[in-house]
Amino acid sequence: MRVAGPAALLANARDRDPARPLLTHYDDATGERVELSASTLDNWVAKTANLLQDEFDIGPGSTVAVALPVHWQTAAVLLGAWSCGATVVDTAAEDDGRLTGVDVVLAERERLPAIEETTDAELLGLSLHPLGAGMTGYAGQARDFALEVRTAGDRFVPYGVLDPAAPGLVAGALELTLGGLVEAAGELAGRLGIVAGDRVMVDERTAAEAGPVAWLLAPLAAGASLVLCRHAVPEALPGRAATERVTATLGCRVDGVRELGRPAEAG
Repeated sequence: MRVAGPAALLANARDRDPARPLLTHYDDATGERVELSASTLDNWVAKTANLLQDEFDIGPGSTVAVALPVHWQTAAVLLGAWSCGATVVDTAAEDDGRLTGVDVVLAERERLPAIEETTDAELLGLSLHPLGAGMTGYAGQARDFALEVRTAGDRFVPYGVLDPAAPGLVAGALELTLGGLVEAAGELAGRLGIVAGDRVMVDERTAAEAGPVAWLLAPLAAGASLVLCRHAVPEALPGRAATERVTATLGCRVDGVRELGRPAEAG
């Protein structure tokens, strides 16, 4: 398998310890807790990449817009698109009406109506249901990610060799190549002080502001694992940190746990 760019960071985590919890996701608005080992996340990424490559012809030179919140499924979507060698456009909600020149848009269910009015790109909608259920009460043009990804292959090989110098991410004014994403992740991990074996609790709001290099790739580059907290209830965080054996926090403060620097300021 030819692994390059950000996908190599996940491959390294899988090779180190495939059964180790790599990404744990909490949503305090729904009571959701989902835990993925390195092997399980790798499987989701492979399925996503196969879906994009086989059904939408996504590969080097393609552009994939991601209109999703900080979420475990978003991690799979991002790494799946990068596995194909595509450029990811990280799309803020206020940009939903300006999605031009992209090949595929992956968006949460609530953002689809605004996106459908202004783009001719292929659309994949995500319910973000904790059990992987599809979208309900939806009659638009988007295909349902949850239903489509189930039948995709569990092992992914890109059609061509990926070029580290190819575009990898466009997020506002920030543009990075596939190789640049890996370099930026390693550099940011060092600046933040993330080290191998860390269990990093990440606040959704800080992560959304900082972008995927900070909340996803920097911990992967350092050999750390993640505890993502969406709609976090502050009172729940100390107990969660103890249960999850958190060693560092990003965007939230827990007494007795070291607080990493602010990635939004770090770029």
